Amino acid sequence: MKISVKWLGDYVALPASVDELARKLTAVGLEIEGLERPGEGLRGVVVAQIKESVQHPNADKLSVTKVDLGGPEPLQIVCGAKNFKVGDKVPLATIGTKLPNGVEIKQAPLRGVDSFGMLCSAKELGLSEESSGLLILPQDLKPGTPIAQALGLDDVVLEVNVTPNRPDALSHLGVAREVAVATGDTLRPPQPKLAESGAPTSEKVKVRIEDPVRCPRYAARVVENVKIGPSPQWLQDRLKACGVRPISNVVDVTNFVLLEYGQPLHAFDLDKVAGQEIIVRTAKPGEKMTTLDGKERALESEDLLICDRDRAQALAGVMGGADSEVSAGTTRVVIESAHFQPSSIRRSSKRHGLHTEASHRFERGADLDAVIPAVDRAAALIAELAGGTVAPGRVDVYPQPQPQRRVTLRYGRVEKVLGVAIAESECRRILGTLGFKSVEEGSGQTTFEVPRARVDVEREEDLMEELARVFGYDNIPARLPRGIAELGPEPAASEAERRARQALAGLGLSEVVNYSFVPPRTLDVLGGQEKPVALLNPLSVEQSVMRTSLLPGLLENLSRSVRHQVDTVAVYEMGRAYFRDPEGGRGQRPAAREVPRLAGLVWGLRGGRTWTQKEARADFYDAKGALEAVLHALHVDGVRFVAAEAPAYHPRACARVELSDGTVLGYVGELHPRVTKALELPRDVFAFEVDTAPLYSAARLVPAWGGLPRFPAVLRDLAVVVPLELQNDEVRRVILEVGGPLVEDALIFDVYTGKPIPEGSKNLAYAIRYRSPERTLTDAEVSAAHQRIISEVNQRLGGALRT
Repeated sequence: MKISVKWLGDYVALPASVDELARKLTAVGLEIEGLERPGEGLRGVVVAQIKESVQHPNADKLSVTKVDLGGPEPLQIVCGAKNFKVGDKVPLATIGTKLPNGVEIKQAPLRGVDSFGMLCSAKELGLSEESSGLLILPQDLKPGTPIAQALGLDDVVLEVNVTPNRPDALSHLGVAREVAVATGDTLRPPQPKLAESGAPTSEKVKVRIEDPVRCPRYAARVVENVKIGPSPQWLQDRLKACGVRPISNVVDVTNFVLLEYGQPLHAFDLDKVAGQEIIVRTAKPGEKMTTLDGKERALESEDLLICDRDRAQALAGVMGGADSEVSAGTTRVVIESAHFQPSSIRRSSKRHGLHTEASHRFERGADLDAVIPAVDRAAALIAELAGGTVAPGRVDVYPQPQPQRRVTLRYGRVEKVLGVAIAESECRRILGTLGFKSVEEGSGQTTFEVPRARVDVEREEDLMEELARVFGYDNIPARLPRGIAELGPEPAASEAERRARQALAGLGLSEVVNYSFVPPRTLDVLGGQEKPVALLNPLSVEQSVMRTSLLPGLLENLSRSVRHQVDTVAVYEMGRAYFRDPEGGRGQRPAAREVPRLAGLVWGLRGGRTWTQKEARADFYDAKGALEAVLHALHVDGVRFVAAEAPAYHPRACARVELSDGTVLGYVGELHPRVTKALELPRDVFAFEVDTAPLYSAARLVPAWGGLPRFPAVLRDLAVVVPLELQNDEVRRVILEVGGPLVEDALIFDVYTGKPIPEGSKNLAYAIRYRSPERTLTDAEVSAAHQRIISEVNQRLGGALRT
């Protein structure tokens, strides 16, 4: 927001320098993002009066003038403009001045006649894009006056970053209050004086509120016999300094009061208000209206309108209508000052794509108590500047008066919360200056009435925040907070997550972090069974639903890498998938159910392209191996990879990952060709995705100690021919069960199909390690155990020893 320092000085004494003012405002929470000095480039330009003008002796298009700068002697200036006459007052750039366009003024002869400066146009001063001659100034200006002062440009404009929770600072009075608190001065708000005459306002206009929830209060005043014309220069200068274009005296007054109080106003031509009645209601089905920007807008039932007897006259809190706007022929105006529900204005503003000075304030929460002072101030200014007559009294419809919020401050808690002691008297002074009224005193505490403008203050901690920012954050000592003597242990899940990351990084997989928002089409292609949670206000269609799988993000990473001609992709992501919750959003329950997951993807050349080894492409076992590395790092035993089918994976290479108790963690496999074709991806993409909550619960993060083997192991190989569909896990489980307790481990080292193995069968070769913790095994003991294993594999699994 733009704040004029000159304007600010009307309400409060300012620090000695603008830089000090900016520092103090920033210290109390109103960050100054920039300083504009409109007159900075006009140094050396002053008001001059033309005393004499004659034709240049050597040039038909030039004149030689004598100008008065208020000094003892006039200056001689050669000028090429023709739009002036003797006696006019114009800008003069003196010798040494550097104009905004970069021209530096020097003493120089022009066609043989010396010129000691330059008379300027508005374009040369940077005040206009076009110019047809010199800028003619008002006659009441004194020669020698700096032009910045003469044009009202001797101001400094502060660019204040007002956070959304501080709508009270969206005005000059609001910022002045902060200055008063920071400097210890007294705020001096305007005191409008109204000279009322004629019939009362209540006889000239009626107001009816049909929706008191969306419009809690509506006040109006009537000013008659106005003469529409330009505003005085001082008013135009103040509006321009804040980036507002002057229009006419009546409209400019409403904009001026908005910037002064932060209370939006609107002026209607009373003669154009049908039935002399204002009705606040919501839009009717199919209703339309044309706003001040000339656009016809189709209204919806939630739009709040300001209407007369026949039609809509304004989109409440956003923009007025064209039918009743103030024009050159207006003689009677009715001034609207109302309060609207912030959420209603925000929805209408967004729905119609209209963000105005009024909507900016209403949707953040305007001051309900400013409704009456603002309309009185506007009526007084219109009467002064437009020659109007103010009708006695005002219409003030306030059907359900709202009580002011009260908050109790316990002084004993101030030091505990802020870490610094602030005297009770200082607390009362700070809060009192900010407008908080003490209404009840107790033992060590005070109950304050919160100004309606401070919509951000709801509880005791908010009052403490006010104390902290005014007392000064720099005055709060930096020390460690009092608390527990030692930190609690790190959650086991955090350690498990760290080990999983280390395991994947050790295999060369890079971690990625993707958006939780994905295109619904990708989830459909992956065969998602659940309807995803849709966003009400998505950034784009490509980010319109919450992901139910981490794979869409990884597939987008793969697609982008392939487009950049990367030949190897190995990535993983840890994040959350989101699912609909029928009970979500009720009470403290989250709107969606969040499931933590781990997903990975491999594609391309295994290990990259290198001259030291033969190129090989990543396959199913690379993805499965990455997942097994995580299981090994977490010491999760008994996990089974069971052949299965899942919508996103190819049936020939897909396994369901199960814990020993049967809990399904997820799937690993090759992406289905249907998926890769639909998403325009290369083939032979392998991925996995598992839920991490049950995985981390099964992790053994503290290893069990075991002594070194005291006796040697005996190694035997076993090659069995089994049906093709039989899985390694089933054979290995039988070996470990039957061979126990002598079998220490069984590791598969070969899978073979083809001649001489019968069709429909395969050969599995295992390296079995026998060992006893108590003695050295004999050959007879090992042979007996080995034979039992062969027999059980044959009987249970239909296998046969390969000969």
